[in-house]
Amino acid sequence: MLTRRTALSGLAAIASANLLAFRGARAQEAHIVRTDADWRSTLTPDQYAVLRKEGTERPFTSPLLHEERKGVFACAGCGSDAFSSSTKFDSGTGWPSFWAPLDKAVDEHTDHSWGMTRTAVSCHRCEGHLGHVFNDGPKPTGLRYCMNGVALTFKPATA
Repeated sequence: MLTRRTALSGLAAIASANLLAFRGARAQEAHIVRTDADWRSTLTPDQYAVLRKEGTERPFTSPLLHEERKGVFACAGCGSDAFSSSTKFDSGTGWPSFWAPLDKAVDEHTDHSWGMTRTAVSCHRCEGHLGHVFNDGPKPTGLRYCMNGVALTFKPATA
């Protein structure tokens, strides 16, 4: 027998399920998922090699190495802001380096490639490989986010 209480409980359960589904869909919208063919058609060959295949660009080849304007360095794969120019420093390594990423912009995971253990850094939104982080950076964090310039774009600050 359908009572007012069971009807309201049922409606509340449906509303709750819809809200969870909506939140899940919103969370999925935040992440970019593309086919390999889509990535290949969107990125340059060098960007594809680094962002999608975890390659490394040659040191001292990126124009972003000497970028000193105020602004934001973003993922070249999806455009998500990753690093502020205020955290950039010259590490002398030949790659753009930062002492901290923007909040929740990157993910880190253990990388065992090339016979060593390092911490790889990827874009939180599209999972594109950006570079590695090391613990030999300047204060205040002591970290050096050594990024591939080809994996980043620069957005100058507006006046």
